[in-house]
Amino acid sequence: MKKKSQGFNTQSVHAGCHPDPLFGAVSMPIYQSSTFAFESVEQGAARFKGEDKGFIYTRMGNPTTAALEEAVAAMEGGCAGLATASGMAAIVNVFFTYLGAGAHMVGTSAVYGPSRVVVENHFSRFGVEYDFVDTGDLDAVRAALRPDTKILYIETPANPTIRLTDIAGCAAIAEEHGLLLVVDNTFATPVLQRPIEHGAHIVVHSMTKFLNGHADVVGGMIVASTEAQRAAMRTMLNHHGGCIDPHQAWLVHRGFKTLGLRVYKSQENAIAVADLLQSHPAVEWVRYPGTDDHPQRDLVQRQMDGPGSLLCFGVRGGLEGGRIVMEKVEIATLAVSLGGIETLIQHPASMTHASMAPNARAEAGITDGLVRLSVGCEDTNDLVDDLKNALDAIK
Repeated sequence: MKKKSQGFNTQSVHAGCHPDPLFGAVSMPIYQSSTFAFESVEQGAARFKGEDKGFIYTRMGNPTTAALEEAVAAMEGGCAGLATASGMAAIVNVFFTYLGAGAHMVGTSAVYGPSRVVVENHFSRFGVEYDFVDTGDLDAVRAALRPDTKILYIETPANPTIRLTDIAGCAAIAEEHGLLLVVDNTFATPVLQRPIEHGAHIVVHSMTKFLNGHADVVGGMIVASTEAQRAAMRTMLNHHGGCIDPHQAWLVHRGFKTLGLRVYKSQENAIAVADLLQSHPAVEWVRYPGTDDHPQRDLVQRQMDGPGSLLCFGVRGGLEGGRIVMEKVEIATLAVSLGGIETLIQHPASMTHASMAPNARAEAGITDGLVRLSVGCEDTNDLVDDLKNALDAIK
């Protein structure tokens, strides 16, 4: 686990890395095996009883996957990690573990679309109730609580509105009411924000995004703050089978070694892009935690180590103006997802959040004219020039 004297980049390079005892390989080997042999019947029995910590079957654990889990848990300051096949597998595993018939949850309204829809359309069929509110307003969070509320689920910064939620404030509410505080930390990453340090109980990630960073892997991660949480969610993960493949785990672990470098470069670019957007006459509004006029600037400085590289904006002409920008850019790629080395631009209302009901999108502030930009690691001047040329096309 993380040593207090070591910086983030040192940890990201070394956490979870153990030289191969057979050949001394510095890079963690890919244990591409579904099952693992026992030395004896007694050893096999001991592993199934949990008395021997060796491996049994990759759905239940794998050395390559375990190395990745150790690394992310160290970065987040948690007890243990659980790698999953996707970000949604991580989120659903948490919900399956802690929600049941008659349970109620409160979540961020402007959250990743499927995270909300899976509760509204599927968990609700089994008696789970919910309220999605602006968790950036702690009074709204308190007002939504019920005696049967089990989970407070927040995403900060939120997808795609980039609105922040006070993690420590939510942690105090959770403590007062005996709730589990779950934080989606995909946007900020542990480079810029570590929710467990602010009182969160569980952290989830779509590793598809920044943790991997190269748009070539789909994966998720759960970080537990206690052994009891790890054990409960490990059992559920074993049963519902959403484990990550060892090769995918190895790719993410490799990408994780450059996480700090990538996050800070993309953040540097995002600051420059935000400056352009704020000064361009075709842009009506910009939401980015790094601007001086951001209404939650104090919260940004209190719980984050930087504003990150995600921003959203609206242009003159609404949806049609946004369409012009998205089709005129040449360096930014018109695609969903985020957190890769390449800059991506997309329209949430018709893409990532199209499955949300129109009234739910409106309540969450996801307007038809909102354009989301995930700024990558290209040369800063090239990105700024590309976006300026596209904005200049709006008449």
